[in-house]
Amino acid sequence: MSSSCVHSAVQRRRLKVRVQRSNLTPQVCPMGGGATRLYSALTQTSSSPLPLPPADTNLDPDFCKEKKGSPVCPPDPVELLRQCEEALRDRPPRLHRTFIHLGDGDGAPGSPIRVMQWNILAQALGEGLDSFVRCPLEALSWSRRKHLILEEILTYRPHIVCLQEVDHYFDTFQPVLASMGYSSSFCPKPWSPCLDVEGNNGPDGCALFFDQGRFELQDSANIRLSAMRIPTNQVAVVNTLRCRTTGRSVCVAVTHLKARSGWEWLRSAQGSDLLRHLQNLVQKQAGAPTGDPEPDIPLLICGDFNAVPTEEVYRRFSTSPLGLDSAYKKLSQDGLTEPQYTTWKIRPTGECCSTLDYIWYSQDTLRVDAVLEMPTEEQIGPNRLPSFSYPSDHLSLVCDFSFKE
Repeated sequence: MSSSCVHSAVQRRRLKVRVQRSNLTPQVCPMGGGATRLYSALTQTSSSPLPLPPADTNLDPDFCKEKKGSPVCPPDPVELLRQCEEALRDRPPRLHRTFIHLGDGDGAPGSPIRVMQWNILAQALGEGLDSFVRCPLEALSWSRRKHLILEEILTYRPHIVCLQEVDHYFDTFQPVLASMGYSSSFCPKPWSPCLDVEGNNGPDGCALFFDQGRFELQDSANIRLSAMRIPTNQVAVVNTLRCRTTGRSVCVAVTHLKARSGWEWLRSAQGSDLLRHLQNLVQKQAGAPTGDPEPDIPLLICGDFNAVPTEEVYRRFSTSPLGLDSAYKKLSQDGLTEPQYTTWKIRPTGECCSTLDYIWYSQDTLRVDAVLEMPTEEQIGPNRLPSFSYPSDHLSLVCDFSFKE
């Protein structure tokens, strides 16, 4: 047997051991909330990702209050943005970013669709495991970060919001954004590292929000990604949405692939599994025959891929028969190069400045109208991210899209 085959076989055995371990009773910290304990019990009897029920959730008192048994949040986005800015009045200036407009005149009539991709940094990881050695602890507090995160979303008002590392879905993001007209889906990781942190708020996962005034939901699926047919700890949320302006449908996916160096092969397998799911889904929606590589329904795939552009999983997406391209390449002069960074942090192991986050789109059916530029190194500052100015170690990606004629 060749060395590469031996290595592949060892990887498969290791993965099977990890999957078997993940099915054991989770070691949840005793300080975990009721939602954590409930999720712990559920994971012992189910191999698929389960959303946490909101019944045991205490709504965030800064944004939500109980009225006649129903959560009530500030309904006016302008007022809520003012509330966030007031709570952050002592912070340094926020990162100033402008949109680069790229319109070429071949889009369908109607206003563009604004899409945000963002790994917001799970609160339990930011305070408990990620060790941002140059970030003051006060800047990592939830009382500050939640205002910064909502300010970022409210500033750009996307029609579609794709988030990773969400561990405050039920108590903050779902009720607050629902009050502003967003519908949403959430898929937690089967075994989230957040559960190892004392006082955690439950598992982190992927969340997809869409403006109900602009879209109606046609189909929704939560997917546990597999590698070599073995279920992994990474997930995806997929929604098929119908645009109320144009009457056309779009399939939107949000995912977060395996982190860390040495797991390139697993990210590649997870990416292939997601592409397979998406191809099957859009073919089913469009009524296309199996194996048709060019379905009619456009795709938007947002995620923290934890992969630089030279990795195999990036190549798989860029060469997929689904006809995908990366929107943020539009910022480069030649249109072929990704940004220098989408994440910039300093940990005990050193400084990390990498491009890991992407918005993929169907280039034959969608057009990129505008891209939010990246902040400069000077704006980010010598201590990098997160900071008092910015709540995550990943920068948000925001694009405007139009359907092509």
